[in-house]
Amino acid sequence: MIRPQHRIAALVAVAVLAAPAGVASASAGHADTRARWHGTWGAAPHRPVPGNDWDGPNWSLDGFAAQSLRQVVRISAGGSRVRIRLSNAYGTRPLRIAGATIAKSGTGAALRPGTLRTLRFGHRTTATVPAGAAAMSDPASLPVAPLESLTVTLYFAEPTGPATFHQDGLTTTYRAAGDHRSDTAPAAFAGETSHSRYFLSGIDVAGDPRARGTVVAFGDSITDGHGSTAGADDRYPDRLAERLAAASKRLGVVNAGISGNKLLTDSLCYGEKGLARFRRDVLAQPGVRTVIVFEGINDLGTGGFPDYFGCGASPKVTAQRLIAGHRALIQTAHARGITVVGATITPMKGFQGYDTPEKEKVRDDVNHWIRTSGAYDAVADLDRALADPDVPDALRPAFDSGDHLHPNDAGANALAAAIDLATL
Repeated sequence: MIRPQHRIAALVAVAVLAAPAGVASASAGHADTRARWHGTWGAAPHRPVPGNDWDGPNWSLDGFAAQSLRQVVRISAGGSRVRIRLSNAYGTRPLRIAGATIAKSGTGAALRPGTLRTLRFGHRTTATVPAGAAAMSDPASLPVAPLESLTVTLYFAEPTGPATFHQDGLTTTYRAAGDHRSDTAPAAFAGETSHSRYFLSGIDVAGDPRARGTVVAFGDSITDGHGSTAGADDRYPDRLAERLAAASKRLGVVNAGISGNKLLTDSLCYGEKGLARFRRDVLAQPGVRTVIVFEGINDLGTGGFPDYFGCGASPKVTAQRLIAGHRALIQTAHARGITVVGATITPMKGFQGYDTPEKEKVRDDVNHWIRTSGAYDAVADLDRALADPDVPDALRPAFDSGDHLHPNDAGANALAAAIDLATL
């Protein structure tokens, strides 16, 4: 989430890592040359941080021990086989998975009978993921449809240490003491819940001969969905996946947003800068063909803020620096043959600390460049999609979640509607 100045002060410092961890995947899964894999769901990992009043508690600092962790996700594209990806990018020790399952979701923590599959890693039911690395399961035969919900359960027999996670999950994650990976009933998971994701960074599908690849939505809290209804899958990438499915466009959508993320500056609380994490969170996605770049509002809005309790200071930025950052992402994507859609920076009038004439001028200059330079393969004018016609620097009231920066469900739908599906 992109947070006001007084809220940032509630966070405490966490340890620094010298470079983005887990970029090179140390996969425990065997290569599968019989199928083309595509990302159907994702959550960009970041380092553990304490819970807070607005995101709620999380389990990232303590991790897990002799516990089962159950996570429910809604996928975007279908197939006949599935596999999961796990990240220990910010772990302090090897992550030992004592067992894992995947199934179609029932209500809450329940599983649909007859759909439970045991996951294997290199043909084994256990896996060890080195600190700083990632792992991928073997394929599991499980026919799934677009927009279907899947449940992944991990069992940790021994302490994991701090958990690589994704804080602003807008979902319900469950944990229970003991090994309950094969429980189809939800009873064991009735006690403890969280709204974050842990270790699970992606789900891939294969087996659809008409699949056309993956679209990655790369950004900050607006991409991550802050401001939309929790548990409703109303983030703008969710709505985009619905549009693609309705149009029979067989493209997966992976959400690579991190709340509070910046394009040019690392944060101990909100992830490595976009320039650094682009390789892991975009280029490493299987089957990626298009990326939507929607970054820069936090570089701009927090520019000049001091270091609030260990999250990292935010230097002032110019339009030229932000444009140079966008050009670097475009060049990196084009070198891999990936289409790049540039999204304009959305309104921020009325949001504490972001709303100044100087910052508004930079936003206007960057948006003018995105619209007119031709550097991007296509443009999604998200600024105009959300702007109040009477006050163009402000969100349209019907799209405002209440803080004058993050769109609500209607605003997320407007963002998805502003993207031309033909450009993807």
